[in-house]
Amino acid sequence: MAEPLSIVVVESDRERALLIVDSLREAGDYKITVVGEVTGLARRISEQNPDVVLIDIANPSRDTLEELALASGPMDRPVAMFVDRSGAGLTTSAIEAGVSAYVVDGLRADRLKPVLDAAVARFHMFRRMRTELAATRRALEERKVIDRAKGLLMKARGLDEDAAYALLRRTAMEQNRKIVDVAEALVTAAGLLS
Repeated sequence: MAEPLSIVVVESDRERALLIVDSLREAGDYKITVVGEVTGLARRISEQNPDVVLIDIANPSRDTLEELALASGPMDRPVAMFVDRSGAGLTTSAIEAGVSAYVVDGLRADRLKPVLDAAVARFHMFRRMRTELAATRRALEERKVIDRAKGLLMKARGLDEDAAYALLRRTAMEQNRKIVDVAEALVTAAGLLS
């Protein structure tokens, strides 16, 4: 049996916090912790290491939004933020700060679970996209290094591109290393010699 989802609720008003906790208990089996003070929020959330952070704030400013969003670790976990009112650009600021779900017009018990589900799904989708983007960037950088190394071999040994790549591949196999590692070593050595 899977462990219940752990949720940190950030709410300074005790009555609203109790309402949120009751709504969450009705919606499912969750391990809930309430944080009523935003001072030291990042440390408190880090200590709890929750699966989801739910923030309820009446009328946020851009600074407050960004501070709350960053303190809740939006790159580490889904963050759902409920606000009563939102000024121009605040939604964009919250999303850019990493908030997974930004709901205007306050928190209602009947939409709490669907919003949390959407925040979790969106978070995982963006995490996959970030991982894929990082892998693509890494592959592009490796390709650039290999191309530079091939160029150096072509110039120094008078090889064509295929022969230069074959030499890199053969050397990597002989040294039990990756081609990119051999290419980096060659590029570095060439930089030292020039």
